[in-house]
Amino acid sequence: MKILVLNCGSSSIKYQLLNMTNSDNADVLAKGLVERIGICNGELKHKTKDDKKYNFTTDIPDHTKGIDLIFDALLSPDHGVIKSAEEITAVGHRVTHGGQYFKESALITKEGKERIEEIIELAPLHNPANLKGILAMEKLLPKVPQVAVFDTSFHQSMEPKAFLYGLPYEYYEKYKVRRYGFHGTSHKFVAKKACKLVGWNWEDKKVISCHLGNGASVAAIKNGKSIDTSMGFTPVEGLLMGTRAGNLDLGALLFIAEKEDLTIQDSNNMINKRSGLLGISGLSSDMRDLEQAAADGNERAKLALDMFTYRVIHYIGAYAAAMGGVDLILFTGGIGENGFDVRRDVCENLEFLGVDFDVELNDKKRGIDLELTKPGSKTKVVVVTTDEELVIAQDTQKIVSGLL
Repeated sequence: MKILVLNCGSSSIKYQLLNMTNSDNADVLAKGLVERIGICNGELKHKTKDDKKYNFTTDIPDHTKGIDLIFDALLSPDHGVIKSAEEITAVGHRVTHGGQYFKESALITKEGKERIEEIIELAPLHNPANLKGILAMEKLLPKVPQVAVFDTSFHQSMEPKAFLYGLPYEYYEKYKVRRYGFHGTSHKFVAKKACKLVGWNWEDKKVISCHLGNGASVAAIKNGKSIDTSMGFTPVEGLLMGTRAGNLDLGALLFIAEKEDLTIQDSNNMINKRSGLLGISGLSSDMRDLEQAAADGNERAKLALDMFTYRVIHYIGAYAAAMGGVDLILFTGGIGENGFDVRRDVCENLEFLGVDFDVELNDKKRGIDLELTKPGSKTKVVVVTTDEELVIAQDTQKIVSGLL
């Protein structure tokens, strides 16, 4: 079964065409990225499984044109991987926000599209683009089933005591203001993968999943279900991130807004784009830049790194308490998979949880699946690579198989 996976952003489309050999494995036939949609000099970057590469530059006014270019690349005699669009059995879409409507991945129907549109105000930067991808595919392949895989759905197992804010209850009833959590597709995938790596069934274990990248979150996963996660109503809550503030006293935000005469949009821009690692360091949002600067003696870069690490430790401790212990802690995402210094600095503070961390094994290990604790460690630590596209393809295959 060949499944096309689309991840549509406001001005970009990431894609993969996967041949699902079974429910656990897939052969990636091609993948690529369409950038600068709606901006001059748009670009498509395409790569096949045998490492053929193709770059194409043109104006890409909308997502429909972007998807047309993707199909041109997939069907090309020179760098294509299929002979006909009819070879594609289904299309899986990453959809950022499912609100309270979608507790799991779903076949896209007329009602489903209406629901996604209804909750655009909860994810105004992402859901409109996701919907554009769905509508564009409908025009191109009207008879091919489409599936939506939501970033928020895995966290719908949280209880009200975890997802509600201490605001007047009427705002939850009227506007659905609550904690939703994100990165759910990744957290679910890596928790299962990490437990499998050490020979465990994830449905019997207490797992803390640290998805660390420019956007970062931690999830508490007990017996295969998310019971809490650090991101909230929006992805700005929780950890210190590349440019996002993370947890913040709202009184401090109101104080700054009043002193600086900031509008709502100014305030939103500050906490989402000018804060986090960038805001503290005044230098960069990129962990690699900060590590080099800290090594060169930049004190604010070192402070930003220390704050990032401290917040991760803080959440691990909190979630271990919430679950009554922890069996496995995992690291994934760009920083989690490649930032061996971050993993070391976090785990050296976790001896009280039974972590016997193998510093030598961790040192310089990047982008691989590996257990990082010594034999006999009460709590295991694992680094695993994430693959959100595979999860989307797996969910799509599962749902579409029931239709065929």
